[in-house]
Amino acid sequence: MSTQAAAEETAVVIGLEVHVQLETDTKIFCGCSTEPDDDEGPNTRTCPTCLGLPGALPVLNEGAVEAAVKIGKAIDADIPETTTFHRKNYYYPDLPKNFQITQYDAPICAGGSLDVEVESDRRTVGITRAHLEEDPGSLQHAGGSIESATHTLVNYNRAGTPLMEIVTEPDFRSPAETRAFLAKLSEVLEYLGVFDATRDGSLRVDANVSLVPADEVAADGSIPDAVLAGVNRAEVKNISSHRGAERALAYEVTRQRNRLRRGREIEQETRHWDEGRGVTVSMRSKEAEKDYRYFREADLPALEVSDWKARIPIPELPDARRERFREEYGLDREAASKLTSTKSVADFFEDVASEFDPDLAATWVADNLLGELNYREMEITDVEDRLDEFTRLIALVDGDEVTTKNAEEVVLRAMLDDGADPETVIDREGLGTADTGEVEAAVAAAIEENPDAVADYHDGDAGAINFLVGQVMAATGGSADPGQVNGLLRDRLDG
Repeated sequence: MSTQAAAEETAVVIGLEVHVQLETDTKIFCGCSTEPDDDEGPNTRTCPTCLGLPGALPVLNEGAVEAAVKIGKAIDADIPETTTFHRKNYYYPDLPKNFQITQYDAPICAGGSLDVEVESDRRTVGITRAHLEEDPGSLQHAGGSIESATHTLVNYNRAGTPLMEIVTEPDFRSPAETRAFLAKLSEVLEYLGVFDATRDGSLRVDANVSLVPADEVAADGSIPDAVLAGVNRAEVKNISSHRGAERALAYEVTRQRNRLRRGREIEQETRHWDEGRGVTVSMRSKEAEKDYRYFREADLPALEVSDWKARIPIPELPDARRERFREEYGLDREAASKLTSTKSVADFFEDVASEFDPDLAATWVADNLLGELNYREMEITDVEDRLDEFTRLIALVDGDEVTTKNAEEVVLRAMLDDGADPETVIDREGLGTADTGEVEAAVAAAIEENPDAVADYHDGDAGAINFLVGQVMAATGGSADPGQVNGLLRDRLDG
């Protein structure tokens, strides 16, 4: 078989290590704040513990453990009776202690899975483990990328922020699948209230990529362990977004296939994803587990967590809420998906649906409000404190005090752009609905002043009625209801 054929007849195997910053007020082993200050300088949110100074001892953050248990319940993981911490030893400039406090052979979450929909195909991704650890500091490469920087600065403000590392099985067969998984994982974490996607560096991904002979992949997508063990893989680091993961892995798969086409072997190595250039760059040979010289963290006793799973509740998760919306509110799949995209959106919709017909509430939230927010690069959280104003606008439309068209195209947009309440916008723009007498007079005038359009209507020209409706709307300043105008015109023309 030619090297060209060998490269094309391979299957992609990807496994992820997803590092998620947990939402806690303080770091995992000390009292330093995790909330960045806009005016803070580098290395200002530090103390002897997170800097690893001699004599400083770690104290475990209970909130981080609770967040880990919530994640474990959401992914249906096994939470053991006892969990322990280890030291992972390696030198890197952003690691002030020269070791990382993490978990090794007794993680807080073992096993688990997450259901993901990829191109309308629902499948289950296995999760090997999820464990707690501390975040290193951050490196700032001055003057360019890691390859071209003139020097590198280190900031330890992030060091010690609680992390949950979620390790998947090698269950992904394409870069697109990894993007779908990361989106679903972020959605679940946001519902749990343990994760803030807007924080810089809140989610970082390391991906292991290898190629195996396509005929070794079973119909269900499984690959024998012996086959996986027999191929080299590259670990791609420095991935910080869902889209970045898809781009980085697409590049890496192409790179590996090109090597096979040229008759070269795939090296076992760690590679850096250069976001700006869109390439992966070799950093070092891939470390083995033994290189980290794990040993028990003597300053942290074993943690008993056997009863935490039962006593720590989790909210309704996105899949369950999506299904409930379809059953309870009669929404179609697309609307239910939009309205459960985040917990904040779902909560907002349910508040509106408690006052109005679900279909009306869904149209206003899913189509009108989310569409306008997306156009302005805003989130529902930017307006959730204005729920009362939003429901008042719907009530004004429902009560025929402003037309749907004006409410959607003028009032809502002004509310978002100017911060005005709906009544102010309606009064300022003169958008109150015209009374019946005014509309009937405008209809009569439109018929009298446009005999050609009237003749076209009687000749069967469907567009003629739309022209006449437009004339009435213009005469009433857009304050008439188009449906009412259409009906009045047809009554007169057909009478």
